[in-house]
Amino acid sequence: MNAFTNLKRLLGLIPKTSREEAMAAFTRRYASFKELLQSNADLAGILATLDATQRGERPLDIVQLRKEARRACYHCARMAACLNDISKQRYTALTTAVEAVSARIENELTKHSRGDVNAMTLSLSEVDASMAYSVGGKNANLGELRNMLDMPVPEGFAITTRAASLMLLQNNGALSRQIHDRLYAADVDDPASLRNAGHDVEALIMDAPVPDDVAGALYNAWDQAFGKGEDVLVALRSSALAEDGVQSFAGQYRSILGVTRATLLDAFRRVLSSLYSARAVSYRAENGYPLDGGGMAMCCLRMVNAHAAGVAFSRHPVDLRSNNVLVQGLWGLGEMVVDGAAPPDQWQVSRANNRIMQETIVRKVSRMVLHTDADGRVETIVEDVPEEWQDVPCLTPEQARRIASMALELERHYQYPQDIEWAVDEEDQVILLQTRPIHINAATEESAAPALAHMRPLISGAEVAARGVGCGPVILPQPGEDLTHFPEGGVLVLPHSSSDAVVVMRRASAIIAETGSMTGHMASVCREFGVPTLLNIPGVTSLLEPGQIVTVDALAGRIFAGEVPELLALRLAPRPIKADTPTLALLRRVAPHIMPLHLVDPHAAVFAPENCTSLHDIMRFAHEKSYSEMFLLSDIMSEDSMGAASHLVCPLPLDLYIIDLGGGLRNPEARSVLPEDVLSEPFRHVLNGIRNPAVQARGPRPVNMRGFISVMGRSMAGGHQEGGQRFGDRSYAIVSDKYLNFSSRVGYHYAILDSWCGDTISKNYIRFEFAGGAAGSVQRERRVRCIGLILSELGFTVDVVGDRIRARYQKYPRLELCSRLDQIGRLLIMTRQMDMLMVNEAAVAGYAAKFLNGEYH
Repeated sequence: MNAFTNLKRLLGLIPKTSREEAMAAFTRRYASFKELLQSNADLAGILATLDATQRGERPLDIVQLRKEARRACYHCARMAACLNDISKQRYTALTTAVEAVSARIENELTKHSRGDVNAMTLSLSEVDASMAYSVGGKNANLGELRNMLDMPVPEGFAITTRAASLMLLQNNGALSRQIHDRLYAADVDDPASLRNAGHDVEALIMDAPVPDDVAGALYNAWDQAFGKGEDVLVALRSSALAEDGVQSFAGQYRSILGVTRATLLDAFRRVLSSLYSARAVSYRAENGYPLDGGGMAMCCLRMVNAHAAGVAFSRHPVDLRSNNVLVQGLWGLGEMVVDGAAPPDQWQVSRANNRIMQETIVRKVSRMVLHTDADGRVETIVEDVPEEWQDVPCLTPEQARRIASMALELERHYQYPQDIEWAVDEEDQVILLQTRPIHINAATEESAAPALAHMRPLISGAEVAARGVGCGPVILPQPGEDLTHFPEGGVLVLPHSSSDAVVVMRRASAIIAETGSMTGHMASVCREFGVPTLLNIPGVTSLLEPGQIVTVDALAGRIFAGEVPELLALRLAPRPIKADTPTLALLRRVAPHIMPLHLVDPHAAVFAPENCTSLHDIMRFAHEKSYSEMFLLSDIMSEDSMGAASHLVCPLPLDLYIIDLGGGLRNPEARSVLPEDVLSEPFRHVLNGIRNPAVQARGPRPVNMRGFISVMGRSMAGGHQEGGQRFGDRSYAIVSDKYLNFSSRVGYHYAILDSWCGDTISKNYIRFEFAGGAAGSVQRERRVRCIGLILSELGFTVDVVGDRIRARYQKYPRLELCSRLDQIGRLLIMTRQMDMLMVNEAAVAGYAAKFLNGEYH
């Protein structure tokens, strides 16, 4: 604090800050930082999804693609806003970049968006796959089957999302606001809270009237499709926007069978309310969808009086090596098959020649049928199957083959394996009730790699971040080494994932990292470049030798010594990317604005907001700068902030004050706390290191007299930091349960430690900076080189300039961070007078070796 500031304070020109105001300043920045980290993690997942879709490894429909692209824009805007909150609006140019890139993306999305309609109902004869945004996936698929493929589907009509929106927006949006407020008051991490919110919202909708214009549109569509006869029975099924797409939402929403004209409006409310059912809200929370849903459409179909019904999978959903279509069915309605309520008959039909390869007929003792009670209400009941039918197949061989042929035709049309529901009517005709993609986890395709039982891998069980096979010599670069001259075909082996690896991706045959996140920057770029990549292999940098030839099996997570011909052959047969689907055509147009990463080096002059030309660039810039801004968090400390701090009472060579941002102290309002009151995981481990008995001196510390005299002389002359200014004797720790910003400013040197330590590897990091001292420049520079040797051995990336050292350790598991934080705590104690020991160059390496061996005195 300078003299001018002191004078202003004495004169009362600087107002005192209350504890509440001081805490608000810290918590606001910390909340923005947490929000930025979460958006960074969510955005990484979106980029991974879009990349997998580009490679043909994951299905994505057009509705979902638009949603993911807009979610990516939202998270980038959120990251930019959070960074500006943290930095007091010093990055407004980044907001401008977000707006420009988002506008280009939105232009592509809207330019190629078809099928948006204003009508509340549509005949199925007017619907096709392009209209999913208005009628939902189930309606869109049924319309596609009926109108484009001439396949048999029930007659009926679609109720668009507009009808549901008008229902929710009645009374100037009062119902919609009530729903939003109730859902977002729930705790997404508390299942009971979500369930209660869902029940409350369902009740709100069931108590609300259907607006007259909506009711009129529903009745008019019914009369055109079925006439006004009261004996017509229909099924009113959900067709939500995200349903039957990439996330199936199977079983989450309601379907009502046996609906009549008289019960249509009540059924409409019941299906709409299921958008907010307890299980649907929980499902959306679990899968990252907005809690208030994405819109509900419905399909109103004439009931098929099915004497048999079931499902079919164009590819076996479990045995990926099978070349058969799987058909399952039971007597009666198909709900018992879909719900798994009873074992079904099963046929496996060859995809090659439509022959039945296997038939399994079970005893079927019950079936589901429609029943009309004495009051005319229609409901489903379960009844006994006549004994003479119990052991009879519910399908003839011709019907099973017919269903299998339909499943294959749909797979060819949609260019992805399909899951269909079918029924056989009273005239023995097969009717299709719906189709959707089979949700195969790409990770299960590890079975495509040969077992190689005769060979023992050097390493197995690695996490596959980018699929493929590579072979070449192991290259183990030194920290900070220039990778410009990386050899063609080398296998890059890293201690942890780093986006710096982008410079070798055109030449590397594979990349291996001890730790990393498959949704991180490097993994994303590896998938973009098609470089086989394995992550999370503890000790791999020690297990592999430089120059050793290895084969990297990034299909099954293995590494073999030498060349493995059986694996290398797979490099010639990559999975073909579907180039002619509407989704991929649109993705190719928006991907250049989303996926590429141009800003790789944070120290380069081009690392600036105005050079961000993609969402990935914006993400990288905001994430990197957020660390730098939070690193300086303790710089906003002042005497007036002390009302928010707790004094740590502990025999330490530091006058230490702690500010708790949430979950860091047992009693955050206490004026003084003990070490056992510290709950913050990163700070607890730093304190453990500082308080380690082996580090604490038990007697006079050995001091080289020549070094001591040098230090004393320099100190009397004013020191060497900030024009001779001392930093002050107070140290600060700003903590939460997972976060630490620790500023140790003692005498003429300072150290700042900033860390996030949790269970999400991609968020974890340690940043450490040390500078200054009272000794001469030569001794100070030797000290930071010694610290650099120690931290390099501990796995940090180190940058030393003069008497200042900056070090970073990030994207490692929580326990690895805890170990390093403990070591930094020890190092903070040992550095206080280390400059006195740095009398020659030999002392640099010698003292580092002693520290690493646990010899502190």
